[in-house]
Amino acid sequence: MNYTVPTLSIVCMAVNVLMGVLIPAALFLVFRKKYRADVLPFFIGCAVFIVFAWLFEGFVHKLIFATDTGKAILNNIWLYGIYGGLMAGLFEETGRYTAYKTVLKRKYGNDGNALMYGAGHGGFEAFRILIFSFVPYILMSFKLNAGMGDTLTSGVTGPVALQTLQATFAMLANTPSALFLMSAVERISAVVIQISLSVLVWFAAKDGGKRFWLYPLSLILHAFVNAAAVIVSRHTSNAWIALCVVYIITGCLAVLAVAVWKKCASAPQSCHVSTESEV
Repeated sequence: MNYTVPTLSIVCMAVNVLMGVLIPAALFLVFRKKYRADVLPFFIGCAVFIVFAWLFEGFVHKLIFATDTGKAILNNIWLYGIYGGLMAGLFEETGRYTAYKTVLKRKYGNDGNALMYGAGHGGFEAFRILIFSFVPYILMSFKLNAGMGDTLTSGVTGPVALQTLQATFAMLANTPSALFLMSAVERISAVVIQISLSVLVWFAAKDGGKRFWLYPLSLILHAFVNAAAVIVSRHTSNAWIALCVVYIITGCLAVLAVAVWKKCASAPQSCHVSTESEV
């Protein structure tokens, strides 16, 4: 079967790719200029996401999903949502806390570094998802529209792999163009969440114990928003409704992060230990 991908769909996918670059770049420039944040936290945020979320968490997923328990989790949307949320929270928030207590310990003097870290962590996640997903889709779309779909399946012999490719072709051709933009809109929300959680964990690490509870709180909140996104998306036929739910949760997290920021940053003596000996 021949498939044709609408030009508008390709344009929308290209917008996603552009956003994958613009989101982290814009945040880096804004936090650098407005808060005089250091450069290092941005790249540490990128590195922590790669190591803790991409490598460590991914490795554990492979081990668990290869078991009978893992298969049971995959077959139950509630278990899958809760499991995925807890794993994301555990690995990413632990990675965040570890980075703050080690390589970024000398950066406590500028609270803007929490925002810069979040820009790196969430920004790289956006880059990975938007670039790695939609660049192949765009290239695939060009080939389909040029009548070269056979070249995409010529080396595929497995029936499952071939069926997956055909399903991808159909998705590209039949998905309403505007729905492709949902990925970029969703990533904006995700980056706000990452920055908000970065602020919570920043003060948990910086305080030296008095506000350590913000670290497990961030883990629970991370797990909740991920689980809610998965479960709600499965139980509604309208993807925009699910996205609205995520944005409502995002707004709540952002408000919490701002409140913590104002309380801790405005009263440094009560919110963190002195770092004079670390300078």
